[in-house]
Amino acid sequence: MSEERHYFPGNNTPLGFFSYYGHILGQREANRIICIKGGPGTGKSTFIRKIAGHFAAKGEPIDYLHCSADENSLDGIVLKDKKVAIIDGTSPHMTDPVTPGAVDKIINLGEFWNEDAIAANKDTIIDLNEECSRWYRIAYNYLNAAKSVYRNLEEIYNSCAEDSEIYKLVAGIIDRVYTDSEISIMAGRKKKFFASAITGEGVVHHIPSLLTDMKQIYLINSPVGYPNSSFMEIIAEGAIYRGMDIEAFYCSMCPGEKMEHLLIPQIGAAFVTLNRYHDMEPWEIAGGDGSKQEIILLDMNDHMNKSLLEKDADLIGSLNEEYDILLNKTVKNLDKARQTHMKVESMYVPNMNFTQISNLAEQVEEELKRHFRPEFINR
Repeated sequence: MSEERHYFPGNNTPLGFFSYYGHILGQREANRIICIKGGPGTGKSTFIRKIAGHFAAKGEPIDYLHCSADENSLDGIVLKDKKVAIIDGTSPHMTDPVTPGAVDKIINLGEFWNEDAIAANKDTIIDLNEECSRWYRIAYNYLNAAKSVYRNLEEIYNSCAEDSEIYKLVAGIIDRVYTDSEISIMAGRKKKFFASAITGEGVVHHIPSLLTDMKQIYLINSPVGYPNSSFMEIIAEGAIYRGMDIEAFYCSMCPGEKMEHLLIPQIGAAFVTLNRYHDMEPWEIAGGDGSKQEIILLDMNDHMNKSLLEKDADLIGSLNEEYDILLNKTVKNLDKARQTHMKVESMYVPNMNFTQISNLAEQVEEELKRHFRPEFINR
């Protein structure tokens, strides 16, 4: 069985759909980035999943990039040893070639559809697409309202945080994690993704799958809205300063600013924020039985002023209720968008030649095996 990780390169946020697709594989590090084009229901996810299955059966480590619109759909995969990414390049996460031919390749599944039959449903497809966009707009409006409540929680926890104690905690962690690490002339690189996503099925996360190879795992318990970004940023900057590449996983509510989880693969260290929307027990960590991994539990509630928390307890409870209500309304409207999108897909599915698409997937598998063997990549 291959090593596999699961995460989201894009997410539903108060800013609308937020993309970190540019962080999947850089142009200089990639051997090939394949952009899949085609309409809804044309088999992009199935095409990607078929190729993933082929290489997983051979034991290749694979990153599975999940879709925030439909958790059961894939937006891409990364064949890590081959340095190859296969990505859904259609809206809303438009991915176009940057270095065509040398790195990037386009596969257009529109070549395998019955265009006349699809065109016969033109008006229905347009109506459904407009309805789908409307459900997304409503969902994002609810997310914006939830963000305001989230900011109020941040305000309270900021005032309760015992900063001196937190800085002592971070200093101790840095001293421990980077004990044998030296300053590097070259700064490390930072990749950004989402470990969890707000979907039509609720808040979904794949955190355990990210921790398989980690040796030290810090599980940081904190309430929803706790402002832990500075905590994470200090540790992240310490790694980058020492020339280590990092993977930063951001918050759905603050996608451009708030790091929730941090992986430093070079030293096998992970920092994971836990709350009621992405909870996890130590035994859930994929591949770990506790014997190979050191798990350190931190509770940020221990570093807040208890009297101030008690003073604002009723307000905190009220804000959490409001936040949950707004997030539930968001999820319901995202589900309506998903159901509407499935109706659009149903207009395409009967008019696709999936046999030809399956044959094309096999051709891509052979091409990747032939051109991106380990001896080719590493020479």
